[in-house]
Amino acid sequence: MTTASGTAPSGARRGTTPAILLVIAGLACQEVGASLAVLLFPAVGPLGMVMLRLVFSAIVLLLIARPRVRGHSRRDWTSVALFGLVLALMNSLFYLALERLPLGVTVTIEVLGPLVLSIVAARRASAWLWALLALAGVVALGGGGWDRLDPLGVLFALGAAGSWAFYILASARVGRAFPKLDGLALAMTVGALLSLPFGIVDAGTALLRIEIVALGAAVAVLSSTIPYALELIALRRLPAAAFAILMSLAPATASLAGFIFLGQHMTWLEITGIALVIAASIGAVRSSARAAREAAEPIA
Repeated sequence: MTTASGTAPSGARRGTTPAILLVIAGLACQEVGASLAVLLFPAVGPLGMVMLRLVFSAIVLLLIARPRVRGHSRRDWTSVALFGLVLALMNSLFYLALERLPLGVTVTIEVLGPLVLSIVAARRASAWLWALLALAGVVALGGGGWDRLDPLGVLFALGAAGSWAFYILASARVGRAFPKLDGLALAMTVGALLSLPFGIVDAGTALLRIEIVALGAAVAVLSSTIPYALELIALRRLPAAAFAILMSLAPATASLAGFIFLGQHMTWLEITGIALVIAASIGAVRSSARAAREAAEPIA
């Protein structure tokens, strides 16, 4: 909130720094959860990990939200079903990519989805400069040669990027039809049910091991529950554009988590590529926000 002069009141300014720290903490939890998921791949496989994450996330959300299932139209339920499908697809493609690519590379490619959405939303020629910058970053990410990156892993990551863009659109649609966390809880349940057969086949008898199931629950809490809660609190104190810019730092936090927890080293060219994608994301978000403000202003 701003005052009539356009500056934030002192209380809002005092709340900005903690809110930024909450977003960064949420990103850190998310990437630590992804690192833990990679460590569990030998036991349960990527699709088994997707199932564990979605099932436990759905259980937590259902307990918190306790969504009402009556009073909604067929169109509302169709939106929930599509949102659940996107959740299952996005997580599956992301973990399949993680099986073949470093964490930092996977997240950087995945960020291209919302980045393209921001560029399209900006509706201005200058926004395509950010697209070119992102393209340069992706080329650099190949370390000078894309042949050293697993082609199938890259395709999975690009699929996750497209799914993330659809996730944003589906989330907004469900958010308008269902109050609070109801829509997300129901969609997560749909995603969990869709992931069950694939996850059971991939994980097999590993699901009978209590420690594996417990670690899967930890991944769900770290990757979904904690980040979402922190982001929800932060959004009450931060403008949406500032929040989106902070979320653009995900490739950097992912690279750091991959280095610390998985021993995934990166070349300077790859680090430069990640930096270029982050810069393009920040520029695209700012252009999109500026375009939205101009569209909202009355014509003199």
